[in-house]
Amino acid sequence: MIVSYTVCATDAGTRLDVYLCQQNDQISRSAIQKQIKDGHVYVNSTMAKANYKVVANDVITVEQTEPVEVAIVPENIPLAILYEDQDLLIVNKPKGMVVHPAPGHMTGTLVNAVMYHCRDSLSGINGEIRPGIVHRIDQDTTGSLIICKNDTAHLQIAEQIKVHSINRIYRGIVIGNVADDHGTIHAPIGRNPNDRKKMAINEKNGKDAITHYTVLQRFSGYTYMEFKLETGRTHQIRVHMASIGHPLLGDVLYGPKKCPYKLQGQTLHAAVIGFVHPRTGQYMEVEAPLPEYFEHLLTIL
Repeated sequence: MIVSYTVCATDAGTRLDVYLCQQNDQISRSAIQKQIKDGHVYVNSTMAKANYKVVANDVITVEQTEPVEVAIVPENIPLAILYEDQDLLIVNKPKGMVVHPAPGHMTGTLVNAVMYHCRDSLSGINGEIRPGIVHRIDQDTTGSLIICKNDTAHLQIAEQIKVHSINRIYRGIVIGNVADDHGTIHAPIGRNPNDRKKMAINEKNGKDAITHYTVLQRFSGYTYMEFKLETGRTHQIRVHMASIGHPLLGDVLYGPKKCPYKLQGQTLHAAVIGFVHPRTGQYMEVEAPLPEYFEHLLTIL
């Protein structure tokens, strides 16, 4: 499959690999650089290098290569299934589970579990390491996640993610008393220039990011909140809340290194996901119940 892009004047001067990253949030920059190096990316019908600076009206074509089989082992890991049909599987991901295999996490991932459950029915667009994966949530974030069983479903859900039409609602507990009952944080997010493991508010190289929030309940020293994502950047809620002085409880990456409660990472849950079904064209919503640890913590607070 070949995908084409025409460069707008506002994108002129951007590196080719960066430009392609901006067009597709679901593919990493390193994966795009490999595609360019392997000769699958053309600018005006000519192969170009990753550092080529795009020009207005450049026509960029990307040859989507066939997924390569790798030895990812299907594992009989129980899944909390919220919804399933011939096109989609929606699961309630538990805390501590990595979404797809990576160095140090080649087993025990959601992909290993999904490959066992779905057998041969998974989309292949994101390649051999991420079959069926159209979006992801952090290892220690719980909640609803869509798995695509075929490429048609994958492309349609990915397009909804790209245009920000998917309804994603999270719930979390933050440190401190948030002043306003409702608010919006609109600040670009990119890699932290001083720590590649972290994201940060990055005015120069960040991508547009918008988080709407509502206070659900106030406690002594903490606030229970709901977040609605207009965009879906890496660590978006965690970075945005830390930027206004209210990091998520348990988030040792963006908040205090010590937590008064025995928690495994941030208290953040992907509660609701709403989208247009790729086959029926009907809008649907799926809600993931709060995990037991989260309910228990709310009771304590």
